[in-house]
Amino acid sequence: MLYDAYEMQRSLLAGASTLANMGAAWMQNPINPLAYSHMGPITASALDVFAHAAAPRGKPEFGLDSTTIDGETVAVREEIVLRKPFGQLKRFVRLGARGKPIEGSPKLLIVAPMSGHFATLLRGTVERMLPGHDVYITDWRDAKLVPIDDGSFDLDDYIDYLVAFLEHIGPGAHMLAVCQPSVPAYAAACLMSADDHPARPRTLAMMGGPIDTRKAPTEVNTVATQRPFEWFQRNVIMTVPYLYPGAGRRVYPGFLQLAGFMAMNFGNHLVSHWGMFKHLVEGDGESADATKDFYDEYRAVCDMTEEFYLQTIDVVFQRHLLPKGKMTHRGRKVDPAALKDVAVLAIEGERDDISGIGQTKAALDISSELPVRLKKYHLAEGVGHYGIFNGSKWRGRIAPVLEDWIAKHSG
Repeated sequence: MLYDAYEMQRSLLAGASTLANMGAAWMQNPINPLAYSHMGPITASALDVFAHAAAPRGKPEFGLDSTTIDGETVAVREEIVLRKPFGQLKRFVRLGARGKPIEGSPKLLIVAPMSGHFATLLRGTVERMLPGHDVYITDWRDAKLVPIDDGSFDLDDYIDYLVAFLEHIGPGAHMLAVCQPSVPAYAAACLMSADDHPARPRTLAMMGGPIDTRKAPTEVNTVATQRPFEWFQRNVIMTVPYLYPGAGRRVYPGFLQLAGFMAMNFGNHLVSHWGMFKHLVEGDGESADATKDFYDEYRAVCDMTEEFYLQTIDVVFQRHLLPKGKMTHRGRKVDPAALKDVAVLAIEGERDDISGIGQTKAALDISSELPVRLKKYHLAEGVGHYGIFNGSKWRGRIAPVLEDWIAKHSG
């Protein structure tokens, strides 16, 4: 019933957003005498902020049409190189002379989180790594759009997808896991190493990942542990309404995830919207647009399958099976000791309120057979969770560490 109520509210707000947009445009129209009054800009700005907040959002575009290599601007073309029911492998092909792909750069698979947002949340990550790397990304599908006939998707399937993506890219690739996928990415690297798989990654970088959430637990970790597993089954899993292709599928809705994240920093979000309002009143559209662009991405959410969400809660946040050496993949043990030649880089943000300090670094500790020269830890001072992979600190301070690590182990 909650999902149906949300859809009704979303439809009503979509209409209200359209009316507010029309009202804002009228209050700014030169032929409207009220546009020249003291209250005109204030009313128009208030309507604009409301219209933006209430507008429905779909999957955003990456919009990366070009990049700069050695001072020269080159075109970029997005290609879907492998399609699977719950996700696809996307490649950002850099085009050189005569439109031919630029080859020879290190191949980098960026593993986007399946945590309620689309892969476009990592647009800044892709953009920064494009000049020096042949970049691929996991483009996960919204679970409510996947028909039930396409089967289920759980944490084991997630690991299988990563293995399949690395196999498609071929030997010598590097893998970057941002936040939540650190656990399945690490597990995939362990399993492929145990099999001496030729396509196992040369390096595995993890940023703000929940490898061991017992270390410096955050509010997110506390929420996952203070309630029994059955509570999550009863209270946050819902059925996709009939109007979507995945009608009848049991999911953890993206709007619940977004509501949780908004509530964690509600004061900051209010301040951001107040700032947007003031910029609009002052006529500073550029600053207001920057805030709008952030929230266009932040509010674009997708659903996760019931089985993936619940298995992640159980394995990662409640029983901590990976750091305990008890995690399995389809009945087979995920053995951290199998990692012997995959160079592991752990990056954490000093002010990360999602994955506390030490949670990602734990990957280095449990990799007992990995030589010290193949381990590296980087603590980004003054950086929060989002800033690890987006923004000026990512571009100027964190990305160079990642680039150096990849270059050092590219063979």
